[in-house]
Amino acid sequence: MGHVLVVGGGIAGLWTAVRAADAGHRVELVTKADLAEGSTRYAQGGIAAALFPDDSVERHLRDTLEAGAGLGDPAAVRVLCDEGPARVRDLIRFGVEFDRGESGLDRGLEAAHSRARIVHAGGDATGAAIEQALVATVRRRAVSIVERAMLVDLLVERGRVTGAAILHADGTVAEHRADAVVLATGGSGCLYRHTTNPAVATGDGVAAAWRAGAAVADLEFTQFHPTALAAPGTPLISEAVRGEGAVLLDARGIRFMPAVDARAELAPRDVVARASWRRMAEQGGSAVLLDATALGGAFLARRFPGLDRVTRDAGFDWSRKPIPVIPAAHYAMGGIITDLDGRSSLPGLLAVGECARTGVHGANRLASNSLLEAAVFADRAARALAGGAAAEDATRQAGAADSSDPADAARRSAPAAIRAEAPTVDRAALQQLMWTRAGLERDAAGLAEASARLAAWRAPDPVDRASAEDRNLLDLARLTVDAALARRESVGAHFRSDAPAGASTAPELEAA
Repeated sequence: MGHVLVVGGGIAGLWTAVRAADAGHRVELVTKADLAEGSTRYAQGGIAAALFPDDSVERHLRDTLEAGAGLGDPAAVRVLCDEGPARVRDLIRFGVEFDRGESGLDRGLEAAHSRARIVHAGGDATGAAIEQALVATVRRRAVSIVERAMLVDLLVERGRVTGAAILHADGTVAEHRADAVVLATGGSGCLYRHTTNPAVATGDGVAAAWRAGAAVADLEFTQFHPTALAAPGTPLISEAVRGEGAVLLDARGIRFMPAVDARAELAPRDVVARASWRRMAEQGGSAVLLDATALGGAFLARRFPGLDRVTRDAGFDWSRKPIPVIPAAHYAMGGIITDLDGRSSLPGLLAVGECARTGVHGANRLASNSLLEAAVFADRAARALAGGAAAEDATRQAGAADSSDPADAARRSAPAAIRAEAPTVDRAALQQLMWTRAGLERDAAGLAEASARLAAWRAPDPVDRASAEDRNLLDLARLTVDAALARRESVGAHFRSDAPAGASTAPELEAA
């Protein structure tokens, strides 16, 4: 047994830490904010799994592959759907109290699911319930926990990851050595002006892994959630609200989704988000409306107590009037390429959760598969740590690309001093650029403009949290734009207004 460094305190990191500690490893868990902070606690809708008699693994598998627009990895999706029910039962054993009805676990329906299979806790507080239970579980283990410390870079010796440079709250950077590093650093929603993600979601793990030489892929596939409240902070309005019957209206009060897709408001997220985006453009940029009034105030307060509070705190009474909503960056389908056990193309480095690209989501994630993916593949990664499979096998299984691209290698290794005369990246300007040129709809001209502007900025030296995050965001913005330019057809969440739809593969960038 060895020393395992886990970076990230959401469901993926906590699950890995618990399982690794139970297997006898010496585990150190580093989290960027307080242990209970991160995207997991904000997950509302629930967790999808084939747990009910009228459902099946095969149905869940088909729904997942269909939502992924033909680019999901069938082997990875099979693992997700096969092992998902057992992981949900593990969560119950960890202490998660899922909502129950008269016949057992309560369940909801969300977009692109052919069955109601979404189990939830606290109505719309599933992520918070999972986070609370796992934090309590990890604190009962012999796990060393370091809070308010962020990943700066990975340590690589002779082609193997041997630890990480960690920026601590006091401003010092320390080397944390380990036999294996597991990245569970979450997504990168802060690339965009509007996001449902918390402020910690700056893609730290993906950027650091890429700089270290790990293969990453599918960064062009960012999922934009159709319904974020048009209010400060753009809080998420769960898809489960539409699953219960809420509908989308334009500024004139006309329902527009039935004319776009036969599934209307329960079409895949990319379809609904783009339809809302276009309707907003047609009405001068004003938000569309989510009408939940037919559900009634008592039901909304009981089924969605958190959202009822959020909407009222923002000055809306959604039981009486439709509320304004906009699409917002929500989930990164791409990330660090891993095999089915979480191993990256770099020996000694594993990745789980949203920062990993397992292949289960393809071009568009099926609603409520994110928590499931984190649990399933974190569990497998912890087992792989004990198995000690050969690094060569991990590299082959992860499908790592050839790392001989000289331009890519130069970008990774070039010191900031080479371009010292260039202006330092401005985060707000980067976010606006990504929103307008690499957001819900892209084209070659806009992406080329974004690429040129991003190339003209210089990353700051990572001397504090803000500068370290800005460096990561600039790296990821460049990679995302490169990936969007390389994939010339529209597929799933990647919509090129200048290109036909299709699910053909695009050339993978060496780290994108």
